[in-house]
Amino acid sequence: MAKRKIVEIDEAKCTGCGLCVPSCAEGAIQIIDGKARLVSDVYCDGLGACLGTCPQDAIRIIERDADPFDEEAARRHVEGREHHAAGTTDPQPCACPSMEVHDLRMAAPPPGGPPPGNRLPPAASAEDDPADTLPSALGNWPVQLRLVPPNAPFLHDADLLLVADCVPFAYADFHRRLLPGRPIVIGCPKLDDAPFYIDKLAAILTQSSIRRVTVAHMEVPCCTGLVRIAESAIAQSGRNVPLDDVTISIRGEVCGQS
Repeated sequence: MAKRKIVEIDEAKCTGCGLCVPSCAEGAIQIIDGKARLVSDVYCDGLGACLGTCPQDAIRIIERDADPFDEEAARRHVEGREHHAAGTTDPQPCACPSMEVHDLRMAAPPPGGPPPGNRLPPAASAEDDPADTLPSALGNWPVQLRLVPPNAPFLHDADLLLVADCVPFAYADFHRRLLPGRPIVIGCPKLDDAPFYIDKLAAILTQSSIRRVTVAHMEVPCCTGLVRIAESAIAQSGRNVPLDDVTISIRGEVCGQS
């Protein structure tokens, strides 16, 4: 054992989001009891590929006494995990289930796909389709902007729906009028990390060739920050992506479109 560079994880800062797990090619980090943990010193090469993926800055490189990095042991460790994953449908213990990417779109998309531009389809009558029998229009998982990989398959060449957290609770017709045919990412412009959202959304726009962004937010002033986030991300991406703005009142009505 000798002093060398190695990863250290601040468990007080770690939220267990799992973003660091896939960035560690050696499999040195796993989510255990809701926290990212270094499972073995010998699997960590100390190069810090995981550092830039942590939104909480909970990971750093330090120097301490540690067993030497063992590339062969790390390779066997990763191969063992992959073999286990191939033989089971259960979530892998090394990754948070919220990070598992699922494309939930139907084989045949809704007729006509998403409405053109920022126009919402006409509201349907409750008698025509009772609320308790409506199918979910959700086409992707995860939905949190913080967790969605920038190159997730459901994002490619898509019309993206960027939604403030409160909108689906306030807007009763959300699944019927806003969500069909669009992948969704959600976040709160008041409580969350706006600079991180700008960077993440810009990466999505760049890597997935997003065709259009529709922002749905509440009428309260702080929620319009989501539009500013989208505008900044579009500017940062350098792409000319059309941006539509839908405002929902606190009484659940569409009170503005542009």
